[in-house]
Formats: sequence, C-alpha cells, structure tokens
Amino acid sequence: MEDKIAQLNPERLWYYFLQICRIPHPSKKEEKIVQYILDFGKKFGLETITDETGNILIRKPGTPGNENLQSVILQGHVDMVCEKNGETVHDFEKDPITPWIDGEWVKAKGTTLGADDGIGIAAMLAILESTTIAHGPLECLFTIDEETGLTGAFGIKAGLLKSRILINLDSEDEGQLFIGCAGGADTTARFDLETEPVPEGSLGYKVSITGLKGGHSGDDINKGLGNAVKILNRFLWNATRDFYLGVSSIDAGNLRNAIAREGFAIIVLPQEHKTGFENYATKYQEILVEELHTTEPNVKFVIEPCPLPDTLLMPDLEFWLLNALYACPHGVIEFSRDIPNFVETSTNLASVKFTEDRIQVTTSQRSSVESAKKDILDMVASVFDLAGAEVEQSTGYPGWKPNPDSVLLRLCVDSYRKLFQQEPQVLAIHAGLECGLIGAIYPGMDMVSFGPTIKGAHSPDERLEIKSAIKFWDLLLDVLQRIPANP
Repeated sequence: MEDKIAQLNPERLWYYFLQICRIPHPSKKEEKIVQYILDFGKKFGLETITDETGNILIRKPGTPGNENLQSVILQGHVDMVCEKNGETVHDFEKDPITPWIDGEWVKAKGTTLGADDGIGIAAMLAILESTTIAHGPLECLFTIDEETGLTGAFGIKAGLLKSRILINLDSEDEGQLFIGCAGGADTTARFDLETEPVPEGSLGYKVSITGLKGGHSGDDINKGLGNAVKILNRFLWNATRDFYLGVSSIDAGNLRNAIAREGFAIIVLPQEHKTGFENYATKYQEILVEELHTTEPNVKFVIEPCPLPDTLLMPDLEFWLLNALYACPHGVIEFSRDIPNFVETSTNLASVKFTEDRIQVTTSQRSSVESAKKDILDMVASVFDLAGAEVEQSTGYPGWKPNPDSVLLRLCVDSYRKLFQQEPQVLAIHAGLECGLIGAIYPGMDMVSFGPTIKGAHSPDERLEIKSAIKFWDLLLDVLQRIPANP
C-alpha cells in the first residue's frame, strides 16, 4: 500500500508524508516526531532551534540569486488528532499510521490519517531538503500540541521569528486562501457522581449509537452531521420518563475539537417495561434514519441485553444531567452578517465521560467576533450552572482578523490565477489557526493560510485528495519565487 503512495508526485512531498505516518505523534506526545525533525535539521546542516515550549525553528538561507528576497516563515503543527473506529486495534503512542490509496484519496486503516497537519510538515521538510527549489531565506516553524490547546503557538516568544511574512500550511480546502479565523475556548462541566444500588429484578441494556461521520468541530459544524451525545441523550431523556429507565453510565464522544461519532450507555429498567422499551428503541432507530438519511446514511442505533451494573445514578443527578445535555446548544449559533455563508459563532457538545467520582461534560465554543465568543461561552455555562454542575472555562485563543489588503494575499491570488487559470476563493475559516496567536505576538505579520483538500479531519474517515496535493505544492513553490526583495 505504501509503495503506491511513494510513487505519487511530488515524490519528496509524499516521501516525507510517509515518514511522518510511521512516527507516532499524538498531541502532547510528540517527542518522537520532534526528535526526527531535530535530526533532520542537523543532517542537512541547517540552523535548528528548539524554544522553551518545544517548538522547532529551522532556518535556511535563500538559494543562489534569491538571497535578497524578504524572509518567509512556513508554519505547521507536528501533532495529530488520534481517533479510531471502535473495532480498530491501534495504539497511537506506539503504532504507525497505515495509509492507503482509495481512488483519488489517501486514507488510513481505521484511524485518523494525520494529514492535518502531516502534509504541511512534509512540504516544509521537502523544501528544506531540496537543492533545486528556488526561494528566499526561510524560517520553518514546527509547533507542538496545536490540536489540544495550541500550546506551541501560545508559547512562542517575541524575538524568535525574524520574518514578517508567514504562510500557514494547515488549511483543508484546495483553491481557498484563508486570511482570517475564529477564536475559541472550552467550557467544561463536572457533576459529583452520586449513585444508588440497582433494584432487584431489573434488566440491563447497553445502548449504542454508531456509524456517524464525526468531523472537525469548526470546519464541519455547519454540515448537518449527527452528534452522538445529543442523539443518545435524546433517547435516554424520553425513555426515563416513559419506562422508569435508570442510567448507570454514559460514554459518548471523545475529543473537544471533534463532533461526537459514537456514544454508549448502560441502563436498567423494570422487567415489566421490557416490550415497550424495545419497541420504542426500534421506533427511535427509524426516526434517526428518517431525520439523518441525507447527512448520516450509516447511522446505527442498537440496544442489547447486558449484565446488570452494580449502581445507578441517583434520581436527582440523572434528572439534572439529562436535562442539561438536552438543553445544551450544539451547532451553528450565528452566521456572519458580512461574509455570505460563513459561520460566525458555534458550539460543540463534545463528550460525556464518567470517572470513579465525577461526570465530566466537555464542550467547545468558537467565534470570529470576541464579544459573540463570550456570549456563547456564557450561554453554555448558564445551562450547566442551572443544573448545579461545577463549570470551568478555558482562557481560549484569539481570532485572526482578515486583512484584504495583504501583499502576500495578492501574490497568492496572482500565482493561483497563473498556475490554474481560475480564481481562488478568499475566505476566513471557522476553525482555530495558529495565525491568530502568532499575529498577536507579532503585530503586522502578513499571513495567508492554504493547503490541499482534506475531508473528514479529526475522524477515522479523514482523507487527503491526491490531485489537490499536487496543486498545493505547485502553488507553494510559485509563491515562494514571487516574494519581493527587501526594500
């Protein structure tokens, strides 16, 4: 499978992408990929710096004849989102990703592919290695832990970077040039776990919602995808009222920046409600298929008998938890009034997890307007405040204000027109890019973000379009040759 990928063009781009796939690099566990990049810099005799946060900066002089061009930063993140299908056996801290070609796409076997942002990192390494690609002075910035807190970008200090032009390689739609992004923050709610014994003569069931696509909680939030937390909770909320159902545990969703794909619950109910409950579950599956047939054709809702658990949630806790999850908003809150069809504000009900003594609900909020971001954060917090939960909100990260007069943007647009005889789209993105933080540290930095087409990011359906990778590479190399000389 990898042999076919190695034969794709541009050859060195795919070569380094395969190397990255072989090196485990989950968020907060990037030591192996960091060491690989450090060794790479030393191997090619390039100035290689590690800052106190763990980011890597590699500098390369301009190629002959281009030494006087303005210096450019190429930037991407070295970590990846680690999601897998329930039946897939994979240890992201030890096992390599297994990429394969499916028609026009590169995918992974049962896991996220890591094209976000492995393909951007691969492009940087291929350019740093090359002796034939023309470019001015380069600073390649490899940041850590982008996916679970933007830790690397938060840790960048003034003075590290010398350039005033930055190309971010972490976008996911070829043909689109991004000049702005949303800011974001998280809201976490915690309930004390209070339980009681299971009544004698009860029946145990496992409730499962699977087959959802999942996806990026920013870029995919407007696509009408199902949320496993909301779907599962809707069923439980109704069933507790109609069949005296009791909830023992819920395990739904996973990552804060991914739309929940799967959800499971262990429940009990009196034996006399067995037939009615099972009939209701069958009807609920039919309802889901009808409601989601366009966006989620593979949705699957199943109940199956299971051993009785030892305990149930106390009735008051069950009442407040299920009501809070039902009331908690999820999805698009507001579209932009200035940019057609652009999501301005959204929220993601990401996960519900039980521990020995707590129940934790994780949510994530985004907006390109700071006041609207605070508003949706407060809205979500108010729901869980009413339910008596302990609520905590993260500091968050800033958005990136678009600059339509950007010199770099004009160069990218001109290059795209010349190469492909068509107009690129100039957009802002409803997702967090490190440009927002970098721009706050380096005011006036001229920035544009672009990349190949990646679909299903943050889910096991993640896939990278092969032909778009070629266009991404050609555009990047052409833009580097168009950078103006120092004044």
